[in-house]
Amino acid sequence: MAESSLTPPQRLKAAAIAGLASPLIAALCRTLTWQVEGAEHYEAAVRSGRQPILAFWHGRILPSLYYFRNRGIVVITSQNFDGEWIARIITRFGYGTARGSTSRGGARALVQMRRDLADGKPVAFTIDGPRGPARVAQAGAVWLAGATGHPIVPFHIEADRSWTTKSWDRAQIPKPFATMRVAIGTPFTIDGTAEAIVERGRQQLERALADLEARTRGVRPGSDRGLTPL
Repeated sequence: MAESSLTPPQRLKAAAIAGLASPLIAALCRTLTWQVEGAEHYEAAVRSGRQPILAFWHGRILPSLYYFRNRGIVVITSQNFDGEWIARIITRFGYGTARGSTSRGGARALVQMRRDLADGKPVAFTIDGPRGPARVAQAGAVWLAGATGHPIVPFHIEADRSWTTKSWDRAQIPKPFATMRVAIGTPFTIDGTAEAIVERGRQQLERALADLEARTRGVRPGSDRGLTPL
């Protein structure tokens, strides 16, 4: 269902959800303490003139939404009703949207993202979304990097105290006043869009994210070694 096919009641409901959820997310996230490793990788990619293609796991959407807010990052959101209210929330945090998903409109969304990169806008992917399987990277971000020459910048965020949903992605919701550990990895490029090249890049991205997750989980409470308070 495309955005234009939503009924007026659906649009009204989506606006209501976004209007309620956005301030609640902001209020929660303002209580969080952020410790960051690798922030220079994102900034270096931007300074180089090549926009970052951010890649992370679907289960870390909420803290990622707040940490990377107000940078004009473009993300894919589905064309259905859920995608509509999600799009309305993320635009309130300074994101752009490319409407589509792996099941419908995905090619069109990738074309838009390619244009966005050319226009100097960073983009981001939940690389195991929208339906999983969890922790298995899909090829979209890698293909886009190979087609454009822009670097992939993987990252992971972990809360020291959180709730975990029972959904397929085991989404993490930080508890108020939690400490958030952010690890941003070294950017890497993909040399083309041939199937074998994309597959190697996909595997490299999975390994990079596994390493970043291990690093955020390996920091013990009371230790900020390698992490810089935000």
